[in-house]
Amino acid sequence: MVDEFAAVVLAGGSSRRLGVDKLALSTGGRTLLEHTALAVRDADPLVVVGPRRPVSPPVRWAREDPPGSGPLAGLHAGLGEVPFERGLVAVLAADHPGLTAETVARLRAAAGERGAVLVDADGALQWLLGVWPVAVLRAAMPEQVRDRPVRALFAALDPAHVPAVGAEAADVDTPQDLHRLD
Repeated sequence: MVDEFAAVVLAGGSSRRLGVDKLALSTGGRTLLEHTALAVRDADPLVVVGPRRPVSPPVRWAREDPPGSGPLAGLHAGLGEVPFERGLVAVLAADHPGLTAETVARLRAAAGERGAVLVDADGALQWLLGVWPVAVLRAAMPEQVRDRPVRALFAALDPAHVPAVGAEAADVDTPQDLHRLD
């Protein structure tokens, strides 16, 4: 059993479709970022990659270089803050307010040696809702990370698929998404 567990929460997107900082938006009395951070509050470290925002769990802040250069660059920056090799890391987009500690526990239990990713009700793999061995991610990380998709990196690892329960995989990209979750 692996005891070391970190989380990298990707919170650096520009929220172009909403036109506001969507991670500061609230549903269920908490911001979107707060929902995600609380789902991994037992991670050590809990790294948030993006501009600083209010959040209650203690977090370590990081930024991709340059800011806005995409989720793979964000993951690379976040992994740089994880101080161990033999453990697991949750890699999560910060706009999934249905994500819970129980979701993360199921992903951790399924991660094994190749990782685990949440699968939504339509069968789509949610690449930014997963748990991975730190050493595997570091070994697979390409040299060039700026403006490159994470899908290719994660798909090549052939992770276990964990079915989402309820709204765990629901993200917020539009005002309608936010209202649907209220």
